[in-house]
Amino acid sequence: MTANSPGNTAALADAATIRRYNVFLLLVAGLGGLLYGIDVGIIGGALPYLEATSRLTPAELSVIVAAVLLGTVFSTLFAGLLADWMGRKPLMILSGLTFALSIPVIALSQGYGYLFFGRLLQGMSGGLIGVVVPLYLAECLAASNRGKGTAIFQWMLTLGIVAAALVGIYYSYRVEAVARAADAATILAFKNQAWRRIFWVSLPPGLLFVLGSFFVTESPRWLFRKGATQRAYRALLSSRTPGQATLEIEEMTAVARSAEVKIGQKIRDSLLQRKYVIPFLLACVILTCNTATGVNSLIGFNTSILLQSGLSDLHAHWGYVIFTAMNFLMTTVGMMLVDRKGRRFLFILGTSGIIVSLIGVGTLFLRTEKVSIDTRQLVQQMVAPNQELTLHFDRTQADKMLAAAGYSGSDIQSDRASLAIIYSYGDFTAATSFVRSDNQAALPIEITRSTCIPSNKIEAFFKNPFANLETAQTAPLKIEKAVIGHVPDISHGWLVALGLYMFMAFYALGPGVCVWLALSELMPTRIRSNGMSVALVLNQLVSTTLAAIFLPFVSKHGYSSIFFLFASFTVVYFLVTAFFLPETKGKTLEEIETYFEGRTPTNA
Repeated sequence: MTANSPGNTAALADAATIRRYNVFLLLVAGLGGLLYGIDVGIIGGALPYLEATSRLTPAELSVIVAAVLLGTVFSTLFAGLLADWMGRKPLMILSGLTFALSIPVIALSQGYGYLFFGRLLQGMSGGLIGVVVPLYLAECLAASNRGKGTAIFQWMLTLGIVAAALVGIYYSYRVEAVARAADAATILAFKNQAWRRIFWVSLPPGLLFVLGSFFVTESPRWLFRKGATQRAYRALLSSRTPGQATLEIEEMTAVARSAEVKIGQKIRDSLLQRKYVIPFLLACVILTCNTATGVNSLIGFNTSILLQSGLSDLHAHWGYVIFTAMNFLMTTVGMMLVDRKGRRFLFILGTSGIIVSLIGVGTLFLRTEKVSIDTRQLVQQMVAPNQELTLHFDRTQADKMLAAAGYSGSDIQSDRASLAIIYSYGDFTAATSFVRSDNQAALPIEITRSTCIPSNKIEAFFKNPFANLETAQTAPLKIEKAVIGHVPDISHGWLVALGLYMFMAFYALGPGVCVWLALSELMPTRIRSNGMSVALVLNQLVSTTLAAIFLPFVSKHGYSSIFFLFASFTVVYFLVTAFFLPETKGKTLEEIETYFEGRTPTNA
């Protein structure tokens, strides 16, 4: 057959069609990752302007921020069941529509209720996307490019976080420009529009994801499980050659036959078998440890960490942009390596680097946190008769407090000091973030009952199930701790920033790219969708818990302690991936499933 023969031409045309479809499929899935990243990062840029214009209480603002996590946990619980019932493709469309609906609900809202509902919808869309898109990719992509293809989801997720950070800093410059040339009413009106526009900007990717989802095929493995073998074969042909499609159909058939109940034998394919329990537990541990590295907390509180490390406000905000850009760039490197070096190698490399960077940053903070004094008795005397406290911590106030506390050392300077207060009303405890005396634009520390006590019994149960809400509503304000510390110089701040960049680089290179693969590849076909839901719920619960305790823990024990805690969790992560995780590079999902049955060895 000559190079220009009809058969050769047809084969080349088919190959080109397959490549185009695979690119389109990855683009659609990537848009899903972009939406997930926007869910995570968009509130950071909008929150300062929402706080300034909405007249919401601190407790209500906290709920608005946490509503996304609540929606994610809720929808993740049912995402697997929905994916099995309605199919992967319809659920992708539904998740995109939910995201698209959430944006106008948030951006047009005029009160707390609509804001909460919109953020809840946004979180629900994220929970659905986090399950269905990696699941869909794992079941649709060939073994040879499944690693790189699934990593597209994480890559676009990081791009979403970077985009959200850039949109936020763009509007911060716009607000600053307006503030220099306008009166207070104009500034307030512009801030009110700023947070709404930040959300509107995220609508087009959601609409594109919905549109693209209509044009991809259904998952061939879902179709096969529903008995539509011919449709499954045609779906495979969209992204594979006929020979590859036939081979995978044969593998699916072989695995299905091995699980069938033979007439007269009454063999029950119990979910407690080794082939289900071991991969399920392994995936759950990996997903739990992944968020226990503190990655979401370090993203959410990055600016606060950099401010306390010694950077100025503007430098800290730019430091966060660099942090998110590092996440995006190193995810790109991880995508190129995942199908070459393998998942296990990248997990081990990534967790090792994370441990070193967390210990390094923790040690830097430990050196500075040794220089601090507790002024709780002095601050207690400042509490007003109505059991509230307003304290503007500037250089003058720092001088007074240091003198009143009898401090005569030279390590803590009033022009570069920080203050954090832990306080309680009855059984409920809260903490302020660190405030620096050299930040002239900083708002006063305001402590009221609404900043500490939940607004209803449901919130009270989740905050402290053993607390007495009625007693707390009339209890006096008690200052538990009021720590004045030294703010390091800018060189120390950039050392901390470099440590955080190192953390983000190793996370993105290893766990960031591989965690979605581990989630989708390890789970056997029978339990894949529901198993992924359970593992992601654990992931979100750990993330929510760490976010909730971060500021109180830091205020009480210091940043060094939280970094050492994250490092200890990552040691567990390293041990699990180094000694228990098999290599799945280049293997079909059926081959991985067979390995966990104990029948065929997998390369270590």
